[in-house]
Amino acid sequence: MPVVASAPTVSPVAGRGVGPLLRAWRERRRVSQLELALRADSSARHISFVETGRSRPSEEMVLRLAEQLQVPVRERNALLLAAGYAPRYPETPLDDPALDGLRDGIERLIRGYEPYPALVVDAGYTVVAANRGIAMLLEGVPEELTAPVPNAMRLTLHPKGLAPRIRNLREWRGHLLAQMEREIALHRSDRLRVLYEEVAAYPVPEEPPGTEPAEPVPYFALPLRIEHAGRTLSFVSSISTFNTPMDVTVAELAIETFLPADPATAKYLHTLAG
Repeated sequence: MPVVASAPTVSPVAGRGVGPLLRAWRERRRVSQLELALRADSSARHISFVETGRSRPSEEMVLRLAEQLQVPVRERNALLLAAGYAPRYPETPLDDPALDGLRDGIERLIRGYEPYPALVVDAGYTVVAANRGIAMLLEGVPEELTAPVPNAMRLTLHPKGLAPRIRNLREWRGHLLAQMEREIALHRSDRLRVLYEEVAAYPVPEEPPGTEPAEPVPYFALPLRIEHAGRTLSFVSSISTFNTPMDVTVAELAIETFLPADPATAKYLHTLAG
C-alpha cells in the first residue's frame, strides 16, 4: 500500500495566553515550578510570573520550557501562537515533494519487514502506508472499511473488520482503548476523541463456539492472537516514531511492526511468502 496523505488535525488553544497552557503542561507532567526552572535555567519566580501572565516569555523561553516538558511539536506551535509568536514547525502535507525522501524511506522500511506485518499511521490512526503482511491479515475485510483511506482502529475493532478474528479481543481492545485515552489526554484532540467514542461503542463479538483458552505462554508483551485461514497467529507489536522531528506531520507518524510471538507464526508467514 503506497504512502498516502492524510488530513491535518487542529489542536485547539485552551485558555487565554501562554501562561495557562504552560501551567497545564507542567501539571500534566507533574513537575513543580522549581524543578522546571532548574531544568530550563530559569527561576521559580519567573516561571510563576509567566504562568500568571505577569511576564511575557521570550520565544526562546517558550521553546525551552516546551522541550523540558516534552510538549508535542504541534502543541509547541500552539504555545508560540498563544505567546504572540509565529509557529516554528511547519506542517507539510505527506504528499508534498519535500517529503519524497521520507515516503521512500517508509516504503523501504515496511517492505523490508515482510513477510511480517507493518504499517504507518498518523495522529488520528489513519493508515498512510502498509505492507503485504498487513494486506494478508485484512483479507476478507469489506471495502467499506479499507477504502478510500482506512483507519487502523476501525479496521481492528469494527464488527465487520478484524474483531471477530481476534482470539483475545477483550484484552486487545482494552489495550487499544487505553492507548487512545493516553493520546487524548496528551494531545487534547477533538478528532481523536470522536474516533474513540465511535470505536468504544462497537459491540464486542462473542467468542466463536468451541473456542478453547490458549495454553499459557510466557509472552514478554501482550500478544495479538488473530485467526487467518483456520490458523491462530500470534504477534507482539512495537511502535516507533521519528527522533527530534522538525515538522508536525513527521512528528505525528508512527510505524507499527508486528513481530511473530512464536515459531509457528513465523514459519507460517514465511511459507505464505513462498
